[in-house]
Amino acid sequence: MLSASSVYPSSALSRACTYHLTKHTLLLGIIASVGLSACSSQQTVSKQIAPKPMVETSSSTTMKKPRLAVATSNTSLVSEMRAPDPFLILRSTASPSPSSISPPMVRPEPISAEPEANDNYQKNDANPVHRTTDMAVSTLSIDTDTGSYANVRRYLNEGQLPPVDAVRVEELINYFNYQFDDGKRLGNAPFVVATEVVDSPWDRADQDNKIVKVGIKAVENSWSNKSANQIMPAANLVILVDVSGSMSSRDKLPLVQSSLKLLMEQMRAQDSISIVTYSGSTSVALPATSGDQKAKILAAIESLSASGSTNGEDALKLAYRQAEQAMKKDGINRIMMLTDGDFNVGISDVDDMLDLVKSNRERGISLSTVGFGRGNLNDHMMEQMADNGNGNYSYIDSLTEAKKVFGDELAATFNMVAKDVKVQVEFNPDVVSEWRLIGYENRVLNEQDFNNDKVDAGELGAGKAVIALFEVTPKGQKGLYSDRRYTDSNATVKVNSKQQANELGYLKIRYKAPTGDTSKLLSQPINNDSHSLDKANADTQFAMAVAGFGQRLTQSEYINEWQYNDSSKLATSSFARQLSSDKDGTRRNFVTLTELASALDSTK
Repeated sequence: MLSASSVYPSSALSRACTYHLTKHTLLLGIIASVGLSACSSQQTVSKQIAPKPMVETSSSTTMKKPRLAVATSNTSLVSEMRAPDPFLILRSTASPSPSSISPPMVRPEPISAEPEANDNYQKNDANPVHRTTDMAVSTLSIDTDTGSYANVRRYLNEGQLPPVDAVRVEELINYFNYQFDDGKRLGNAPFVVATEVVDSPWDRADQDNKIVKVGIKAVENSWSNKSANQIMPAANLVILVDVSGSMSSRDKLPLVQSSLKLLMEQMRAQDSISIVTYSGSTSVALPATSGDQKAKILAAIESLSASGSTNGEDALKLAYRQAEQAMKKDGINRIMMLTDGDFNVGISDVDDMLDLVKSNRERGISLSTVGFGRGNLNDHMMEQMADNGNGNYSYIDSLTEAKKVFGDELAATFNMVAKDVKVQVEFNPDVVSEWRLIGYENRVLNEQDFNNDKVDAGELGAGKAVIALFEVTPKGQKGLYSDRRYTDSNATVKVNSKQQANELGYLKIRYKAPTGDTSKLLSQPINNDSHSLDKANADTQFAMAVAGFGQRLTQSEYINEWQYNDSSKLATSSFARQLSSDKDGTRRNFVTLTELASALDSTK
């Protein structure tokens, strides 16, 4: 049980008690009869929060530092513990004479509920600064998920700052499309690689840090491309839909149905689609159906309704059986789970569920997750499911986002051009004294994992761009660490040539073909030449604007005095130089989000 004081601020308690006990003294008897539990911190809330099913230990939505934001208290519980309205009680009984009561008072507006109180996010502490002589190598898996950005946007549009742990900086950066005009294709890789070194915009006046951009962009591929070697493979899609009672709100099942209608319009005759639903029971709402049978698919979508508890009977296993029955050799075979976050899909153990996802991944059936709504959004588990299923995690906060995921970027969402993509950067200790990776906290790999083809990593979809940013301190410049009096002679690697002396670092990339088991290695040096931010590539400038925004939202200690309006100015400057980069308006919308965050954040 939770005490009233743990969910109701003391100042609010005081006002509530004063209001009920002094302004309505004639109603004390009635109030006493129903019990005003909020006026005593010794009373407890009568309703407990049921534990989330199948959730590993992770953080709540509590922020690291108190910040002024709209509706940041747990008011859903407050509303449950309030006493019945005394005015309503009076109206249900005999009315007293007008002279026997005080003039009616203006009642304070109730605080709006905050359903996010039960949302679940993984706690990720920011990557630390490393001394290069101690640790020169950074290894990571790429991340093409976009769920965090859409979820952050939803929070801001609703008038509150997102919880710190809901912000994954790399997902904010990689939400956007990048041109990479400065990129080059290495060998026969299905992507181009772009690197750049520019001045850091958020270091202190006594620092001279640099930002190193490593960018990867897959070769374009689309549904409409008719060339023989680039046509989109046939797709076998199984849609696993949560239709429990909690999905009834407008931002859940109705939005799911509208999103599926957009997806339906993209389906072709060579594609197939199945729909499996789960709530109190599991059923096949639509067996595998050719993508050109629009009327049949539409009828199945419109027949979906939300009711009952969430207790799917092996729903995930049924979805995999449907995918296996309609399996397309050399095609796209994917399950898409659409839910508000309740993972009661008939498998009671988290490890068993992830093992099922991994085993089917090896059989060629991938899995993506798509989140809707709020209140019990299991962001942590949805990301894990997609990561283990060689899929993507998206969050749909509007029909516009659904169009982006299921329409504009369908090829990137479904059509994998490379899997198990790993990035490794070795920094030159004669050039770089310190470094840190921005974001990717839950994508960091061990150095030895880079050459181990059994270690899973991220997938790259057709046309998708991924950026990783590193902040580095050049040797001889002021960093986080003090100079050492005694240096281990083996700690510093001496460069062997004049060419290597001008290398800031060395980049390696490993990837596998979509159906391959053995990785291929690409490598190139990162030149030490740097330039000012105003001369940086427009893509680099915009990515850094988003990185600054994300780090400010997470209250990063590394960005000093950088503010939301700094991100706004840098972003605006970047797409003013490259108008073609914002055809869909997402970059301008980002600027709007920086303005909303600035208005809501009292710590700026």
